[in-house]
Amino acid sequence: MENESRTLIEEAKSAYKMLLLGYPREIYFTENKNAILILECEDKWAAKRLLNELPFVRKGIIDFRIMELQPYTGFSRLVDVE
Repeated sequence: MENESRTLIEEAKSAYKMLLLGYPREIYFTENKNAILILECEDKWAAKRLLNELPFVRKGIIDFRIMELQPYTGFSRLVDVE
């Protein structure tokens, strides 16, 4: 990554633009410096298209595993729903 300092700046700019457009709800790094993005998108294909615009993805340096999240429904078991 040391050789990619300019790309790091471009990546941060791209992430910030995405944030201003309202796509990422949350952005994290793991302890191993892996990026975790929680995106608000129509579907996983829209998320893939959005992530493909990031400089590191375009250069083939990183790739994302995209998972669709579903709402937690477990609390419904605690109340009588008729």
